[in-house]
Amino acid sequence: MTPITSLDALHSLYGTPGQAATRKVSPRLIPTYRAFIERSRFCVLTTAGPEGTDGSPRGDDGPVVRVHDDHTLLLPDWQGNERIDSLRNIVRDGRVSLMFLVAGSNTAMRVNGHAIITDDEPLRASFARGGKQPRTVIVVTVAEVYSQCARALIRAELWTGGDQSQGLPSVGDMLRDITEGGIDGAAYDASWPARAAKTMW
Repeated sequence: MTPITSLDALHSLYGTPGQAATRKVSPRLIPTYRAFIERSRFCVLTTAGPEGTDGSPRGDDGPVVRVHDDHTLLLPDWQGNERIDSLRNIVRDGRVSLMFLVAGSNTAMRVNGHAIITDDEPLRASFARGGKQPRTVIVVTVAEVYSQCARALIRAELWTGGDQSQGLPSVGDMLRDITEGGIDGAAYDASWPARAAKTMW
């Protein structure tokens, strides 16, 4: 396997991007981009830090982020597994990317920018639900935002291919495998639904 090590070599394998691919990039949330993001309940947050990169799924039962203004997104950090990989990265290197999906749509919306983390009490309280509030909020300043072409989602039949999860290993199976039986995978899977219900927010 021979790596490609120069931009000239890479560019020689590809064509020139079309007008739509370059003109779609905006330094702010235009109304149509904002409308898409406000409908999205799921995004992937990508960060970078000294240990490498991290991609973290984020989801909610309503909009996954709050649009504060045309240049700012607010992402509450709800209950998780306490690894805080993304948060540690943001503290040390604020560069972030987000990819938003809306179930049924083959469009993805991409945001690149810079983030900070705050535990500002009024801001946290503004996201409160059921007596709980996020411990922190990720504040993303938008550098560029644009739609992604639909080919990847169409090829994957993400929304039209039916349930493709049959036969997949469970998280318990994976934990049993990686610990060589040290974790009881069946017990983990059996207890997960009740545990998740108590720690969703």
